[in-house]
Amino acid sequence: MYRIREVDCSDDETTDHLRELHQSTFFGAARLPDFDDGHWWLAFRGEEPVAFAGVIPSTYVAHAGYLCRVGVIAPHVGNGLQLRLMRAIEGRARRNGWDTVVSDTTDNVFSANNFIRAGYRMYEPTFRWGWPATLYWRKELQ
Repeated sequence: MYRIREVDCSDDETTDHLRELHQSTFFGAARLPDFDDGHWWLAFRGEEPVAFAGVIPSTYVAHAGYLCRVGVIAPHVGNGLQLRLMRAIEGRARRNGWDTVVSDTTDNVFSANNFIRAGYRMYEPTFRWGWPATLYWRKELQ
């Protein structure tokens, strides 16, 4: 059984968990985000944090949140955590008054398939903020 909670990043222990999970899932391939910006979640198995996600206001799409990170540590991949974290982000986006969530993937078929499962569609943004092979995702919230 997993629990997912939106967390307070002013708590040092929470920020430490987010940093450790980021390192354990991105292995230095992505810069460490500013956890003071936006909203962040941890997924727990018992007392152990095993996944995380974050959303910040989009700087490229009006009235949108940018799903900036989702990471699940290897032993817990395949249990639907990324999808559950995406749903939590969409709920927060609605409460923030955003009508869209955008994100991107690069060289990650599993995440791309999860975006499709969650109802996201590929789109071509006006400004491409990622790498040349980046895929861009968008979901209009109801």
